[in-house]
Amino acid sequence: MKKIIYVTILSILTMLPAYSVGINVGISGSLAAFHATGEDNENGEISKEDAAGAAGYGSIFVEKTLGDRLAIGIDYVPTALESETSETVVEDLKGEDDGASSNQTNKVQVDFEDLTTLYLALNINENLYVKAGLVKVDVITNESLDTGSTYANTDMDGEVFGIGYNTQFGNGIFARIEGNYMDFGSASVTGSNTENKISLNNLEGVSGKISIGKSF
Repeated sequence: MKKIIYVTILSILTMLPAYSVGINVGISGSLAAFHATGEDNENGEISKEDAAGAAGYGSIFVEKTLGDRLAIGIDYVPTALESETSETVVEDLKGEDDGASSNQTNKVQVDFEDLTTLYLALNINENLYVKAGLVKVDVITNESLDTGSTYANTDMDGEVFGIGYNTQFGNGIFARIEGNYMDFGSASVTGSNTENKISLNNLEGVSGKISIGKSF
């Protein structure tokens, strides 16, 4: 999916003719902070942990203006956002009679790929605008479990809301500064050969974005 989206957007950018009226294209740099609650359900034993992290990333966007006040656009992040590795040490009892046990180390790390936003922007005045849209991201699990079990990949859908300030320069060049709130909801996956389930609950984030682009 990543290559398909990336190639499609790049094709649009390179094939736009100079006379295409009402098209905005550009690049953005964002700094975001995210928070979620992780839950591990292992044979009915549930452990929870709050997780927070920050990430910087770039994106490209294409917009089509709809009159003087509206624009519809798509924003795509071509690189993965990587979480930290969560490591859990579990005591594994080998026998009930002698009480022998050993420690098992389980590691889980998650990549968020193909972060894509489809949005509608409304101009409040010449410079100020608000936006709302739908956001989708693929969740790629990378784990090393003592049981040999693996977790399937999944995806998350959510909403984004933002407010920004746009400045026009000559020759169709523009710059923007923008703040956004993102809510991805929750997702869970189950182990391939166990009933263990891990969940990512209430994933949300805020971001600051700076963009530069050109209008055609």
